[in-house]
Amino acid sequence: MLRKAYHISLILLLAFLSVLMVRLSVPYLSLETDVAFLRIKQWVFKDYSNVISNIWIVAFFIHVFTSIFSVIAGFTQFNKKLIWGNLHRTFGKIYIVAVLLFAAPTGLVMGMVANGGPYSVTAFVLLALLWWYFTFEAYRSIRKKQFERHAIFMYLSYALTLSALTLRAWKFFFANMDFDFRPMDLYRIVAWLGWVPNLVVALILIYLKNHLRLLNKTKRQ
Repeated sequence: MLRKAYHISLILLLAFLSVLMVRLSVPYLSLETDVAFLRIKQWVFKDYSNVISNIWIVAFFIHVFTSIFSVIAGFTQFNKKLIWGNLHRTFGKIYIVAVLLFAAPTGLVMGMVANGGPYSVTAFVLLALLWWYFTFEAYRSIRKKQFERHAIFMYLSYALTLSALTLRAWKFFFANMDFDFRPMDLYRIVAWLGWVPNLVVALILIYLKNHLRLLNKTKRQ
């Protein structure tokens, strides 16, 4: 009964993440450059040349739309009963391609002109580089059939993928609390909070998983 409830909760969570990511992306379907988050990025078009600003806006739209596939496809990889056999591998390939070729590289481009100056730029550039590296190592590990190593790097990679949601969750939290922060100072804080705690949680989960595995091996001996 508990196992069935667990699988049902995973399916509901997947549905929630899917709907949330689509809703966050809907405002950008018009490809207008002055909607939602883009309203506070108009300085990019003023401060940079047409070439750079055009590269940035293309990267932005690619990042927004491919991140949907990253969040949804990545979630399916952590429970094989959710997606079976070839579908599991297919969604895994979608995740790898979405992150390595599109979402992480465009995230790097976006990070280089992030709001908030050097503090925010450092946060988002580091996020993009680590995201790409962890995903690449997950891909390389599965190619070598190093399944445990693959699982570790998938945990790390997906923790950073979820920054698409946790960053917005932190912004929502601070927006509804009476903190005396200037808007741009708050943005600098959220730039780090959006992904560093995710990574810490992933590392804790990896440690606990490995610790339990060692305990089980000891009991069998």
